[in-house]
Amino acid sequence: MNHMLFNDPKTFREDMLKGYAAAYPDYVVEVPGGVARATKMPEGKITVINGGGSGHYPAFCGIIGDGFMDATVVGNVFTSPSTEDVLGVAHSVDNGNGIFIVGGNYAGDKMNFNMARDRLIEEGVDCRTFYITDDVAAAKPEEKEKRRGNVGTFMVFKAAGAAAAAGVSFDELVRITEKANERTRTMSMGFRGCTLPGEAAPLFHVPEGKMEVGQGIHGEPGVGEDDLKSASEVAKILVDRVLAEAPADDSKRIAVILDGLGSTKYEELFVAWGTVRELLEEKGYTLVEPLVGEYVTSLDMEGIALAVEYLDDELEGYWSAPCDTASFRKGESSMAAGERKVYADVSEAAETFEPGSAASDAAADYIVDAFERMREAIADAEEELAKIDGVAGDGDHGRGMVKGSTFAAEAAKAAREKGAAAGSVLREAGRAWAAKAGGTSGVLWGSALEAAGAVVGDHADAYDADIAAEAVKAAYEKMLSLGGAHRGDKTMLDALIPFGEALEEQAAAGKSLKEAWANAAEVAKKAAEDTANMVPKVGRARPAAERSLGTPDAGAISMALCIRTVLPKE
Repeated sequence: MNHMLFNDPKTFREDMLKGYAAAYPDYVVEVPGGVARATKMPEGKITVINGGGSGHYPAFCGIIGDGFMDATVVGNVFTSPSTEDVLGVAHSVDNGNGIFIVGGNYAGDKMNFNMARDRLIEEGVDCRTFYITDDVAAAKPEEKEKRRGNVGTFMVFKAAGAAAAAGVSFDELVRITEKANERTRTMSMGFRGCTLPGEAAPLFHVPEGKMEVGQGIHGEPGVGEDDLKSASEVAKILVDRVLAEAPADDSKRIAVILDGLGSTKYEELFVAWGTVRELLEEKGYTLVEPLVGEYVTSLDMEGIALAVEYLDDELEGYWSAPCDTASFRKGESSMAAGERKVYADVSEAAETFEPGSAASDAAADYIVDAFERMREAIADAEEELAKIDGVAGDGDHGRGMVKGSTFAAEAAKAAREKGAAAGSVLREAGRAWAAKAGGTSGVLWGSALEAAGAVVGDHADAYDADIAAEAVKAAYEKMLSLGGAHRGDKTMLDALIPFGEALEEQAAAGKSLKEAWANAAEVAKKAAEDTANMVPKVGRARPAAERSLGTPDAGAISMALCIRTVLPKE
């Protein structure tokens, strides 16, 4: 077991950001939702924000400064930041010239970043988003839009940051970023899985004498296993794969990063680099300012990744352009001499609630207790949920559900103490789940609870199975509209939709709310277990889809568990 330094796993992100800002005060300051540059931006410059889960330093928050990013939205470990996190950072750094949000192509990042973008546009901010798809192992060339972000994100961030610093227009900035992404490829190998703070075992296990081919930077298992090979053999696999998709107008000039993913040391990288450079030069390539080291990591993962950017004159200029950040510098230091930026304190107004009906008040008390039961059940199941999720995903589902259910339970209790009735309690719980847990499941759970709360309301004279069925239907319809997943895609919807349909049938049969819920909960449990026979079609588990056969979906299992805990034990 590896020992990781932390105070409390639940506050690892917050503690890390506090220490990071204290270590590099010339470069960054904490703002709501993440960190931002410590100095003022040049007049007229478009603000460029990146973001993602923590656990990848120097990416993503380590590259804030002149010529690179202006701010980073930081989520929990391997978890997308929430919409509120994105808005907090964006509002802090908005300079009136537009905001460009760039991230990896992950469902949670896209969902939360796009929701924040849309709200900023409603506020009158010119905000646009872009998602990087450099990981060649994640999907076939004809399905590039399904590829995830990997180590090549560093190269695309660099192009976007340098172009913005050069003062290009917003349309030009988007074009340059799109071109950098289109011409960047990454391939990776994993030798040992990474371990989340507070966990005793890695997210995935690599058998003795084997290596993971094409694993992701969040600890996702690769697309397959191969026998462990020598450094030169690994180097050849990496080089062959990234060169297999060279563009038709290949200039034979490339930017290159040979990246250590956390526990693979520099000396090991240098051994591999000797072969990588030799092979690339044998193919006629000129290597432009290549990098060997740690640029995008995955906590303590043992692994290696090779990223290349096929340069033209424009992209080469941006790759070589000066920058000054806490973790990476080209040219002279500039941040220390910059004029300090003072960020306004953000204070939240106290929430008030209108009185509800007697029935809604009684339902609110029950809902608060149900959230507490849910929190306890999820905490007890955290390890098992992580194990299930780690078969083909990144293994963070248990931790994410613990955070979401805990914050939701706390918010529900606090709202009720302030007089909130049933619908408002559900709404506040949903907002807390989405804002504090982050990730795909965070925003889906949060939005679903808010949708259910709107149906439940605060003024009903009575609550029966019909209202419950209507609320559950509103919840899963909200998930369908947000997530892009459908029934049969091996997600939490494969438990929630059958539950909702069964609840509706029970209500139509005249069953009481208690009996209807109990019967429908059994349907949800069976439906969740049956996801073991499915393969994932969306999300981080999709690239390792076949590996998940025989294992149920962690989201469906946790959904069914939460549904069952709504009813107290007899």
